Amino acid sequence: MPKSTKKKKDKAADFSKAKLKLGKGKQLANNAVDTSFKARSIALPSQSIAQGSSNAPTTKRRLTFENLISYLKHYNVSTRKDAIFGLRELLEENPHLLADHLTALVNGTVRVIGDEDASVRKALLGFFGWLLPRVPQSDLHPHAPILLLFTTSALTHIFPEIRIDAIRFLDIFLEHIPEIVIEGWARDNSGHGRRVLQGYLGVLSAGTAYGHDGDSGPVKATSTASVILSPGSKLVVLKSLATFLNRALAVKKQASQSSSSSSSTPTRFFASSFSSQSAFETFDSLLRPTLTDPTKTATRQWAEETDPTEDDFVGAFTLASSHIGDSWSLQDLTNVELPILGKDVDGGQSSTGVNAEYTHVLVSKHLTKMLHATLVSTLLDCAPAVFSPSSSPPETELNMILTISDIARSLYGALLQDASTNVTPSYQVIEDLSSFLGHMSPYFPFVPSGSILAKRDIKIEQAFQDLNITYCELTSLLLLVSPTPEHVSTSRSSNGKRPASTPTHLTSLQVDRVHDYVVRLLRGEPPSGSVQATLPRPIAPSVYSALLPTIWALINHAALERSQDSESLLVAVIEHAIKVSSTSAVKIHTLDFLGRLILLNTTPEYRGPIRIEWDSEEGHKLSEWLLHLPKTVWELGSNNQASTEVIFRLLLRLRQRKFSLLCNEQTLGAIRSRLAPYFVINHPSRGKLPGPFAKLPPSPLRRLALDVGASLCPTSDGDAADLIAAIHEAVRDAGEGDYWVSVMRD
Repeated sequence: MPKSTKKKKDKAADFSKAKLKLGKGKQLANNAVDTSFKARSIALPSQSIAQGSSNAPTTKRRLTFENLISYLKHYNVSTRKDAIFGLRELLEENPHLLADHLTALVNGTVRVIGDEDASVRKALLGFFGWLLPRVPQSDLHPHAPILLLFTTSALTHIFPEIRIDAIRFLDIFLEHIPEIVIEGWARDNSGHGRRVLQGYLGVLSAGTAYGHDGDSGPVKATSTASVILSPGSKLVVLKSLATFLNRALAVKKQASQSSSSSSSTPTRFFASSFSSQSAFETFDSLLRPTLTDPTKTATRQWAEETDPTEDDFVGAFTLASSHIGDSWSLQDLTNVELPILGKDVDGGQSSTGVNAEYTHVLVSKHLTKMLHATLVSTLLDCAPAVFSPSSSPPETELNMILTISDIARSLYGALLQDASTNVTPSYQVIEDLSSFLGHMSPYFPFVPSGSILAKRDIKIEQAFQDLNITYCELTSLLLLVSPTPEHVSTSRSSNGKRPASTPTHLTSLQVDRVHDYVVRLLRGEPPSGSVQATLPRPIAPSVYSALLPTIWALINHAALERSQDSESLLVAVIEHAIKVSSTSAVKIHTLDFLGRLILLNTTPEYRGPIRIEWDSEEGHKLSEWLLHLPKTVWELGSNNQASTEVIFRLLLRLRQRKFSLLCNEQTLGAIRSRLAPYFVINHPSRGKLPGPFAKLPPSPLRRLALDVGASLCPTSDGDAADLIAAIHEAVRDAGEGDYWVSVMRD
């Protein structure tokens, strides 16, 4: 009985309210946690009295450089982002801090490249875009390794958005320190370029660019955490990859081209038609302007010279350069590798330059194979929306097709257009390019819809023209590697059938469409298939330069096939060259290309099929163009001296080589009479006036003009007397009288 009473009391106690005694207050619960704390002092740096007495520069929030760097590690997102904004504010107001604290600034900000908050990364992107142009490259290069280390680490982050932002950081670095970003991209070593390229392929899930065999074996994925990129993110990656490849492959292009000027006329496509590389380089220098460019000087490429009477040993003697007191182990002696004469470990030649070039080709071939599926799939996804005849093309998809076309031009151009390498393009590379062009061919020529033409959207029209030019360039690459009729006839088997290894690269319909597009573009006509005629626009210099390989390939192809298309195309090229204004920036490219086309017929080392018949229509047009040159040089005057130099060099070379047209007295007399006003003008009412020759500054260009005049006037009879008299009158006040007398005497 007592037990039951106790249980009732215990149960009642759980629900009873304790009565508070007067003045005692509320009692704490049994499970209460004591949150009180005691401290001797509380540090508030932003409210410190000592801060106001410091001379260190601060922001509006009274934060110093050291405070901002420490806040970059703060756990709060807003604090990290405000620290980045504060750094820009502080450095804008105090530029001298940049040179003193650059190391601390780079070491503090690189850790934010892989920050998990998007707003912080966006703030850092804007900060780097503002900062890097203000830092000299000599000061930035020592910090490039740590910048690229954290960026390539972010390229492999588990979160896709961080990988995409890492691509945006690479875009900034490619703009300001491209040589560091692409360093070692084609070598299997610790170069930054190799890690960057692997990062690109990993984000695209395209595979790896480095393997033992670029033509066989399955494609290996670079990441098991591959995700499907959105169109916008994929465009960011492809654009950055296109910039990387253009930068990386531009080094090789500049090395193989004698001129490093980006504004010069491209001539690399001529190289495959010469008997040797040295013969092409000599031909390339014939018309290259040098007198009017003060940055160009006479240089000689260094080459190692050895005594032929002494033995020449080829090998690796790294241990021989060690100190005589050093001790070698058996393993050290075993690890010494001697290359085979004439070949390296990869099968290339023993020269270091050739090995590097061979490695570039192998990596480019493998990279082309890895990216082929990505390029084709992107094209197939975007083409229906971009080339729809009834709607405007989406901007993202249009830029996507432009970007993959640029990537294809860079990769296939490096493999098929470079004639300096001894590595033969593989059949797989040619087939991949044929497949890529096959998917683009149904839409060529690429023409905007009628609504776009009606709105006159210049941006979209320019994008479609760039696509057309790129398609023409890729087609020219296939034309240049296509087998000649002689090759096809000799490669047939005994039963008369073409062997399976002989590729059929292009159809006649594809070639005809490209030929028709180029002719219409040169004549200012709209492309075939256009909904409505557009107003003709002059061809930009970059467009004309990009068209030259296509024009050359089409002329060669027509000459091999013995077709009349070469004549119609060449006539269109000559008519365009005559029609272009002398003040146009395209003029120098037309002068250079047509001048070299004429010089080919006077060059013994030329091995191509093009032979100009001077009795044909194209021959008459070229004669008309030659007679047009004195008028052009008169209109140029002292402006655009590079074009003037090209004209004078061409006339002098043709005269020295006894060119048939310049040996014709009728043509020679016409050129003399038209060139005389360049020196002295006989005005009907004002008498003799100085010609454009007097406006030339004292330079070697003046003497080049006198050399041309002397070569055109071997005698003083007939028409030559008028030109000689004009030159005599011109040099009287120009200070070149002694030189003219010596030239005429010689």
